[in-house]
Amino acid sequence: MARSSATRRLLTLIVAVLTAARCGAAPPPPSPPAQAAPAGGCAAAHPLEPGRHELTVGGLQRRFLLALPDGPGPHPILLDLHGLGSSAAQQSAYSRLGEIGPRRGYIVATPQAAKDRMGWTLPHTAGPDDTAFLGALLDHLEHGLCTDPRREFAAGMSYGAGMAAGLICALRGRLAGVAAVAGLNITAPCAQAAPTTIIAFHGTADRIVPYRGGHPLRDATGDLRRLADLVVLKPVEQAAVGWAGALGCTGPATTGPAPKVRLRDWKSCPGGTTLRLYTVNGGGHTWPGSIEVARLGPTTHDLDATGLILDAFDRTPSR
Repeated sequence: MARSSATRRLLTLIVAVLTAARCGAAPPPPSPPAQAAPAGGCAAAHPLEPGRHELTVGGLQRRFLLALPDGPGPHPILLDLHGLGSSAAQQSAYSRLGEIGPRRGYIVATPQAAKDRMGWTLPHTAGPDDTAFLGALLDHLEHGLCTDPRREFAAGMSYGAGMAAGLICALRGRLAGVAAVAGLNITAPCAQAAPTTIIAFHGTADRIVPYRGGHPLRDATGDLRRLADLVVLKPVEQAAVGWAGALGCTGPATTGPAPKVRLRDWKSCPGGTTLRLYTVNGGGHTWPGSIEVARLGPTTHDLDATGLILDAFDRTPSR
């Protein structure tokens, strides 16, 4: 029986996960630090407005949502990346970064994966070049708004979390910090990573991207189950330890900041950055503090991932 087009696209993405999980080659040297905008503010010839936008990259017309803070700037930029099979609009509503980020001074862009794609093309895998798209999006925002190019960040949910982590090296040290919700173990840590703040959240009862590793999509059946069985993910804690090694972070401390929550916190990281992993005991494939989505499993409200992400980025030194 022929597979549906959606299943074929998912096969491509699952194989991409498998390939990306194996790549850890050293990236090109980090790009020179960008110059900050003047303290007194800046002005673009044709400033961007909040709302829906399109940007052509690599011959493809790409879309993104834009939310803007008040004030003259310069402002940090935050990319908010949706998960597999989701959309920019759904991600913005689920993460609330497009709502809360601007209140705290962030320009928040929520991009959409390429048309007819269920998710992002991870770095070093086949498909539309999403690394180039997201880099071009940052450039576009720098040219059209008053931004601080030394303070650019990415956050993501599930497959978007894997994409955000992959950008640490794929964008050659451009990002000052990354947040990975329910997907830190989708991409492997890369060698020679520039100092980068990483904050991650993951539930131990996640059946889509399992906390303890192994095959994803635990409840899948049929062709989807057979495709998922091609992939073996590493445990989330192993991924965090791998990033600690790649970044040169030492001396993790373990605390319990909330009921059923364990925080593993590496504070001794280069350049004043940090690495934090929040483990939610019994948590599903969910964004802590967000709305309940029954099919994704339990959502804890003892943590507010959105606020904690912005807190971590606020404390991150400029690139």
